[in-house]
Amino acid sequence: MIVVDGITKSYPLLGFRRHYVFRDLHMTIPDKRSVGIVGRNGSGKTTFLRLIGGVDQPDRGRVTITNEGTISPPLGVSTGTAGNITGRANAKFVCRIHGDDDYTMRLRLEWIERFAEIGEFFDLPLSFYSGGMRSRLTFGIAMAFDYDYYLIDELSSAGDQVFRSKASRTFRAKRGKAAVIMISHNLRSLQEECDSGIYVRKGEALWFDDIRDALKLYAEEEGVDVPLVGEKKK
Repeated sequence: MIVVDGITKSYPLLGFRRHYVFRDLHMTIPDKRSVGIVGRNGSGKTTFLRLIGGVDQPDRGRVTITNEGTISPPLGVSTGTAGNITGRANAKFVCRIHGDDDYTMRLRLEWIERFAEIGEFFDLPLSFYSGGMRSRLTFGIAMAFDYDYYLIDELSSAGDQVFRSKASRTFRAKRGKAAVIMISHNLRSLQEECDSGIYVRKGEALWFDDIRDALKLYAEEEGVDVPLVGEKKK
């Protein structure tokens, strides 16, 4: 499980003021659950994901994984990569962190290159990449490894519909073996892909065992149309 224990996170504003994203936040995220995060723009969804992934540090409190599992970096346009080196070099760096030998690294790099579908750009610096190409690379790098928790920030930015369908199939295969925690503005996709939900609003994050309940409250409070389909997940 991921245990969020008394997290407070803020950012400085002009003068001595601070903007508090979360205050004394507590939450437990169960193992092997697909979790969708919903909330309006600027509510703190990405900050929440970055805190879980260890990319951002809280002012107070801590995030722990009780089973000592492994967790991916948040997968999105700008996380987990260095812009001044090539896609291949970025992938090699991650392989070395995971302790790959030369043979395993070669096979993994071949898989990442095929999966990302960015052609010759794999050997160009990331500063030449579009946002979608960065997403495809970071998603491919993460999917090449077996984590206990995958953090996904807006999968819909990762290329065209064909690639998004392939990406969805790939992380769907992880379900039951690993936990997938994802942000998406495609609320129908969240309902189809996720079991449970987190609604981020007004400095708090609310846990729902069923994703439909999170989407229903979000729709009621924000006045948006959420197409709830079928019965609640078992």
